[in-house]
Amino acid sequence: MRTRFLLTMVAAALTLLVAAPAEAGPTGTPAERAREIATALRKDPLYIDPAYKTALPANLQVDVRAKAKALGYPVYTMVLPLTPSDEFQGEESTVLTLVMDALRQPGLYVVVDGGSRFPWYEVRDVSQVSEEKLQAARKRALDDEGYDAGPTEVLARMYELLAQPGIPKTSQRPGSSTPSRRDYGEPGGHGWIVAVSIVGGLVVLIGLGLVIGRTRGSGPGRRQNTFQIPPHVAATVAAERRRRLTRETDAELTALGSELAALPTTEGAGLAHQQAALDGHAAAARVLDSSPDLVDLVGAMVLLDKARREYDAAVAAAAGRRVDAVPDLCAFNPLHGRASGRPTKVESDGTTLTLPLCAECRQALKRHSAPASLPGKDGPYWHDDSLWARTFFGTTGDDLAGAVSRGELHR
Repeated sequence: MRTRFLLTMVAAALTLLVAAPAEAGPTGTPAERAREIATALRKDPLYIDPAYKTALPANLQVDVRAKAKALGYPVYTMVLPLTPSDEFQGEESTVLTLVMDALRQPGLYVVVDGGSRFPWYEVRDVSQVSEEKLQAARKRALDDEGYDAGPTEVLARMYELLAQPGIPKTSQRPGSSTPSRRDYGEPGGHGWIVAVSIVGGLVVLIGLGLVIGRTRGSGPGRRQNTFQIPPHVAATVAAERRRRLTRETDAELTALGSELAALPTTEGAGLAHQQAALDGHAAAARVLDSSPDLVDLVGAMVLLDKARREYDAAVAAAAGRRVDAVPDLCAFNPLHGRASGRPTKVESDGTTLTLPLCAECRQALKRHSAPASLPGKDGPYWHDDSLWARTFFGTTGDDLAGAVSRGELHR
């Protein structure tokens, strides 16, 4: 009953463009569903699932088609109702991989959950667009359209930005800071990224808290904000975002568990990576079983991300391939995505830490301002007395999974 109430509040308060369809079990195999979508894309490069046909206005569909066509290279766009019970188990990365294999055409492939606004993409044999520009266009589109925009609005803005010369600049309005794709670009195609679909909402919530706090503390001589989102709406959005994070974390736990079970035992370095992946997976399951709060939930996500990277390394070692280095997630807020550039030295009260940080957090430190931290019980999460705070989500130590297994999560 509580979940239904929260979902109802979200729909009423934010006036979502489309309502999420009821979940239904898969009607065929993933490959069959991918071939069905690929066949439709050959006729129309914008595929909208029948569940959304009447919910997405025709003029918005025309806008997406026109702006995608103006790019000058093939763009295949899919709006689907992604749920854990569908053929793709709700995974955007699975949709992209299977549809690309079925269509076998060069182009930019983009998929978005029709009840969300976060597009995920892959590129096949298109030299006209760079990863840097795709990331920048996606982030700018999310910022420009706002967290309550519909999927077609964000897609149209993203394609419009891609058509412009140069790399789109960051929007000046407060918005989300999200990774460009579910994997954050790591090899293997399964990179972990649940976070991605919720990053915008969480960052917006942090901003809402700051706005509300400034409003309450303002005196007669201070300028009042002309618009404030009510606290109960912010709480409803937070609950919905957490629900989605929980759902996708559970899905990744199941998916990685199945892949680890099917991985043959390796030797040497491959065996070490395999064991590390198993340990990380077990630790994440233990955290999730403890009915975690938001910070614990993100900690489980981080453990699964580390386990996924160890799994990819084990597979590479077994095949005799080089193990690619993949950056850690941002230490201040893992939901920001992967660290960029070299680790950053952070000094406070005579103590210096070297932390992996995303570009946004590094820029905040350069401006001598506080980064957009993951919120804890009373301020930034690192003020809490937890394993995540003591190790900045494992970025200052090597054995996060081992610490969880030793009961050091909360002490």
